[in-house]
Formats: sequence, C-alpha cells, structure tokens
Amino acid sequence: MRVLFMGTPDFAVPSLQALLDRGHEVCGVFTRPDKPKGRGHKLQATPVKELALQYGLPVYQPATLRSEEVQAQIVEMQADAIAVVAYGNILPRAVLDAPRLGCVNVHGSLLPEYRGAAPIQRAVLDGRERTGVTTQFMAEAVDAGDILLQAETAIGPEETAGELFDRLKILGADLLVETLERLEQGQLTRIPQDHERATMAPMLNKAMSQVDWTQPAQRIHDQIRGLNPWPCVIAELEGRRIKLLASQVLEQLPGAPGDAVRTEEGLVVVCGQGALLITELQTDKGKRMNGKDYLLGHPLHPGAKFA
Repeated sequence: MRVLFMGTPDFAVPSLQALLDRGHEVCGVFTRPDKPKGRGHKLQATPVKELALQYGLPVYQPATLRSEEVQAQIVEMQADAIAVVAYGNILPRAVLDAPRLGCVNVHGSLLPEYRGAAPIQRAVLDGRERTGVTTQFMAEAVDAGDILLQAETAIGPEETAGELFDRLKILGADLLVETLERLEQGQLTRIPQDHERATMAPMLNKAMSQVDWTQPAQRIHDQIRGLNPWPCVIAELEGRRIKLLASQVLEQLPGAPGDAVRTEEGLVVVCGQGALLITELQTDKGKRMNGKDYLLGHPLHPGAKFA
C-alpha cells in the first residue's frame, strides 16, 4: 500500500516503523517544523523526522496544511491512505479527501472517551482501570471520526502515564497496520461515534502539579502517576522542593493531612483519607531516589509537613 505518513512526537515513531517493517511504500512523511532546544537554541528535529531520514524518506515540514500549494502537493502524491499519529496539525477537507482510502488516525484512548491532546495522562489521573487505542477515519472535528478498530488494555494500579504511553504507542502501531491492511481488503465497517458519550482530555499544565493533601490518598496517588513524566507533582518538605514520581496507597495513619512520617517502609505522607508511601522522588538538581534513601540524607524534624 502507498501511504503518506503524518506524525511528530515519540508516540508516532513505532507506527512509522511498523509500516516500513511490513513493506508498505511510505511515499512521504509530514511532521511539524523543527524547534529550537537547549541553551544554544539549536534546531531539534522531531522524533518522526529522525526516523524518516534514517530510511531516506522525503520529509515535509509545512507550518500549515491550509496552503493550496501544500494541498496540491499531497494530492499529487496519490497515496492510497494517509496515516496520522499525533501530527499536531489540523487536516483541512482538501487533505482529508485526497487519499483513495481516506485518512486514518491513531488515538490513545477508547473513543469517544478522552478526545483531545492528553488522553493517556487523563485516563491515569482519573484512576481508570482500562484504556486502549482507537483507529478512526479523520473528520474535521477533533477525534470525532468514525471508529475502525480498537484495542483495549488494563492500566496497572501503580503504572505511570509515561509507562502507559510506552505501551500504547506499540499497541497503536500494531493496530494501525492491521487497520490499513483490512481497510484495503474491504474488511472493515465504519462505526459512528456516540457523541453524547464523548469526554475531553485537554492538555496538561503546570498548575496541576500542586497537591491538596486533604484529598484521599488514592486520588493523590493517581495524580502523581498521571503527571509523570510531565509536569510532575511538586511539593515542598522542610524548605526543599521535591518532585513526587511514584507512590503506594496505605491505610490511614495518625496525624493531619500533609504530615511527613518516617516508617519502616520509608517516607509516608498522611492524606485526608489514607496515606501515601513515596516510593520515588527527586529533589531540585538531584537524582531520582526512593523515599528511604532520601531519609538517610534528610532526617525529618518534629512536625515535618509536606506543603
């Protein structure tokens, strides 16, 4: 199959690799423009571009797809299908109509749940036990196209958004290949989404890093793992700013919400309901460590409290 691929971040890389591994003809790769990074503001290629260049694929990085020139270029490629994975750009009608089999998107949720930019993180933040990936025909509305295939998976009780991300990008790559091949064979039926069941997954922001220790431990635990690796839950303990990266839910301990307690298991925080064992943390400019190791170098003073 002749496929035009559109994608930008790490999540899209396995999908492009899977298409190549299956022997499909990738006639071009569209990805977002390079961005300056680091102190020297050197332009950094997107992960998808880096893979495409390894295979000598033609790479296109337009700022927008609304240009008539760009749209004409896409039409001229005569792709059987356009595969879109976290591209980050709106596809206008002229692009949606260009390929013979349509534009197929991989989304990191079981649509119509969690439409939007952060479906994986939001599922973890909400304490969901299951999620998955969906392939859909693209529509002009965000993540509202007809469903083609879905693959479901459990979310581990201590799994972080980053860990789930790494699993779903592989699951999505396999589903994309299956979708395109079955689509070409006429073996798929479009399933319209139930828009009344749709939920949204907007982008994360740094304001979400703050902790309310009066909340139940389970909710804070889900916040910690849902915001890992970015923007991370950040708290202050005895004047030190600490990223909380992993935790375990414990039974209630005596004390007020936010109280820091040293136990045989390690560093524990009292919550509004239950308590949290901090299993991984990181101080500013420090290395990642478990709570026990942190306490070896930073013994708690009487009345120590997380803020």
